[in-house]
Amino acid sequence: METVLEAPRAGRREWIGLAVLALPNLLVSIDVFVMLLALPHLSRALGASSSQQLWIMDGYGFLLSGFLITMGTLGDRIGRRRLLLLGAAGFGVASVLAAYAPNTISLIAARMLLGIAGATLAPSMLALISNMFRDARQRGLAIGIWFACFMGGTAIGPVVGGLMLEHFWWGSVFLLGVPIMLVLLAVGPFLLPEYRDPGAGRLDPASVALSLAAILPIVYGLKELARGGARPGPALAVAAGLAFGVLFVRRQQRLEHPLLHLALFRGRAFSTALSSMFFGTMLMGALMMFITTHLQLVQGLPAGRAGLWLLPAVLGGLVSVLVAPLLARRLRPAYLIGGGIAVSVCGLLLLTRVGTGSAPWLIATGFALTNLGAGPFITLGTGLVIGAAPPERAGAAAALNETSGEFGFALGVALLGSLGTAIYRGLLGADLPTGLPAEAAAGVRDSLAGAVAQAARLPEPVADQVLGAARTAFTTGMHAAALVSATVLAIVAVVIVRALRHVPPTPAP
Repeated sequence: METVLEAPRAGRREWIGLAVLALPNLLVSIDVFVMLLALPHLSRALGASSSQQLWIMDGYGFLLSGFLITMGTLGDRIGRRRLLLLGAAGFGVASVLAAYAPNTISLIAARMLLGIAGATLAPSMLALISNMFRDARQRGLAIGIWFACFMGGTAIGPVVGGLMLEHFWWGSVFLLGVPIMLVLLAVGPFLLPEYRDPGAGRLDPASVALSLAAILPIVYGLKELARGGARPGPALAVAAGLAFGVLFVRRQQRLEHPLLHLALFRGRAFSTALSSMFFGTMLMGALMMFITTHLQLVQGLPAGRAGLWLLPAVLGGLVSVLVAPLLARRLRPAYLIGGGIAVSVCGLLLLTRVGTGSAPWLIATGFALTNLGAGPFITLGTGLVIGAAPPERAGAAAALNETSGEFGFALGVALLGSLGTAIYRGLLGADLPTGLPAEAAAGVRDSLAGAVAQAARLPEPVADQVLGAARTAFTTGMHAAALVSATVLAIVAVVIVRALRHVPPTPAP
């Protein structure tokens, strides 16, 4: 008679350890919104130029994206807990340097250090969750809670950031992470297990260099294409990154101990879940940009009220990521993910009905449905990616999961942003009033924000006509982006159902 070995179930120590791992995840999401609020304050205080402001914002993301794969594999080699604690210490030190930066160059350098340290956090945390929660049902719930903390940060980030900036100087927002990292450093060695792959071999410096040469130009090029449209420089950067990516893959195929184990992609569950995460992040991230702009510049809501109308979407996402692992105990992941995407598609189609004079509840409902349906592919997709990898490669799998999200977000903003911009500029050609000064016309055609700024300097009848045309053109661009997203997600849902229908519900221990 065959003996079936049960995976050990996590106890109180592991669940307390999960709370410790959730704190840095909460911090990362808060940091994004806090920086958006703090940027005007620190720019005035330090005299940052427009290009320096972009590097203050993007320097963190560039280095984070570039080092994720390296850090994920490094954790498998030197120990995931060790790397997490080293990254936490580095994040705390870089946060203090950013808070007290005397000039913009120092702040940009500190933000880049934060990006390198931040690249150690998510892969190490997800890999440690896979070690601590070996039972599949407990692991799914743990990943859901971990993601819920990230989404919770998006809700409280604007509130916390606003209070800090109202009562303290701009650098105080960077100090939010220091106490959290101190807690992690104090209790992490006692609550978190250590795990490393004893047969991982040495880290290949050439592979690290090639991975950076591939990822950094692609992310930079995509961001620049999204920001300024099609131009030769960013396009060449993307092409150069792709060329280095080919060299990177070829080197991994020859190495005995590669930086990235390409064998992971041979698993159907792994590759399908990873690609669904990529497309989901690509579409959702870009749409949030359209939605927040529409609430503020089309419907004219102040930032605080616009943030309140985003709360239903945050709550929908929170419920979804927590409930999906529980439903996966009875339903197959393919059908849960496919059904969730169908809900998201309904939300996206509702966004195509939003007009320039629509009430805020319509766009809030569409976005809430979109987020509600996204929970299964976020939580269950991540669980499939981590669970499909051997335990010794969990760090590398987690890094790939995070890297696909970073690439997806950048590509989505570039593609859907470019689509919206092209429609916006194309529709404005015939709708602007005659006799509009050339400088004003150029500002209006550049973006909706430019149109709002130029309208403030124009006589009221002309300003009303300009704003009406610009808001209609922007809303049409948003409709096109939502429709494209709905179509792509519907195709992704069909692929997932067909490719993953063999995966059973999460088994009982």
